[in-house]
Amino acid sequence: MTLSIGDIVPNFKSKNQDGEEFNSAEIIGKKPVVIFFYPKDFTPGCTKEACNFRDAYKDFQDYGAEVIGISGDSEKSHQRFAKKHQLPYTLLSDSSGKIRKKFGVKKSLLGLVPGRETFVLDKNGMLQMRFNNLDANRHMKKALQKIKELN
Repeated sequence: MTLSIGDIVPNFKSKNQDGEEFNSAEIIGKKPVVIFFYPKDFTPGCTKEACNFRDAYKDFQDYGAEVIGISGDSEKSHQRFAKKHQLPYTLLSDSSGKIRKKFGVKKSLLGLVPGRETFVLDKNGMLQMRFNNLDANRHMKKALQKIKELN
């Protein structure tokens, strides 16, 4: 399955960095949401990307948007990662890869590394932007630009 612009994002559930159940239906379709999939906690590129979203988190909130980061790491890894880098948004564990599959996020670097892809959803849960790029620096900027356009 691959999501295209204009598609309604399917519901999903996972555990967040605090081990609590997260149900996407509680947020998606109620406010704009940025979901960024990243390969791995504590790696240089992923740390940079997560910190870019952290540094702009207030800007996203000012536009009424929520930010969610997703990787295959465990809740405990996410908890350490969020604490070390003071990440104010939700991190979800997708160790089974089911959420990646629902979004159609493919592996990169010859299929060896989980992909880095960012999705922007409008307040109705409709996909407005899909950005796939290994350059961790560009994701937050593209997402914030799209959130501004939606307002």
